[in-house]
Parts: sequence; structure tokens; C-alpha cells
Amino acid sequence: MALVYSLIATATNLTLYTTSAFVVLDTDGNRVLAKYYKPKNAPLTSTDSKVLATLKDQRVFEKGLWEKTKKPGGEIILYDSHLAVYKHSLDLIFYILGPSTENELMLHTALTAFFDAASLLLRNQIEKRSVLENLDMVLLCLDETIDDGIIIETDSTTIASRVSRPRADTTEIVINEQTIMSAYQTVKEKMAQRMGQF
Repeated sequence: MALVYSLIATATNLTLYTTSAFVVLDTDGNRVLAKYYKPKNAPLTSTDSKVLATLKDQRVFEKGLWEKTKKPGGEIILYDSHLAVYKHSLDLIFYILGPSTENELMLHTALTAFFDAASLLLRNQIEKRSVLENLDMVLLCLDETIDDGIIIETDSTTIASRVSRPRADTTEIVINEQTIMSAYQTVKEKMAQRMGQF
């Protein structure tokens, strides 16, 4: 009977809210992009990681996290009761944060999907300048990957296709002499039919 209660208690702690933050820092530890998730209906348990509610708390956390991860070499770290999965780029570090009890493979898959989709959209130029110039696409890419702390997509090509916008030069309407003559002929025939009805 105790085993049943233990299983029920464990099952009630299951949640889709796997991500608590997504952060991009530059090589000096300055914030380029940060999105912290605190879903309205997410259950709060005693195993939840520390809530970073204020900007000051977030900046202090980010600075400490950067100090621990500024040198390339690792991918996963447990820092201040948060599981942080990170990836180094040229002059940026991408982090996805979750509770300490979260599945690190799922977080790593989401981070890799986001990074690969952003690489497709930015034509493999994942650097601070290109991220800032295309911040709208990067944020849309993030929103297509994670929504309110829930990982919703892990396929990079799907994410990139949802975010990419059609180019202005590919949606041109071709008007040539034949299409104008065809339109004129159609109008002429319709007018003749209408005149014949009266």
C-alpha cells in the first residue's frame, strides 16, 4: 500500500513544464537574450529549482553561471539547483535551464534543435552580431521550440520552416503579353455572352 501511495505522489509531480529559462550570453558574460518561464498553472513542488523572479536575481545567476561555464569543454552543469545544458558558439553561449530533477537528454535535444534551426535561419553565422540583427527570427525560433516552459518541437528543420519568411523576390507576379491577351480575350467573350442574353 505504501508503494501505491509513493507511485501516486510521484505521478502527481509529472509535468510538461520542463524548462525554466533560456539564456544567451556573450563571451564577457553579458546578456544577449534571456527568457525566463514561470507558467501560471505549473505545480510548485518542493523539488522545484529556485525561482529567479527579479531582474537582479537573474543577472546575479547569469553571472555566476557564466563564471562556471565560460571555458568550452562541458555541456551540462548543475548550478544553484538548476540543471543547465549549454552550447558554445563563436562569441556566444546558449543555455537552457530546467529543474535539477529534469531529464538532461530532453533539454539537450531541445537546445540542439534550437541551435540547428537558428543556424539554418542565420546561414551558419551564429555570432553576436547576426543574432542581434536577426533577433526577431531568433525569438520566433525560440518560441517555436519552447512555449511557456514546455518543449514543443525538437526537429530543427520544422522549426526553421515555421519561422522562415518568404523572400520578396520569389513572390513576383509574372505579367507578359500572353497573359494580358488571355485576360482581354476572356473579358471580350464574357461581354459577348452578356450582350447575347439581352
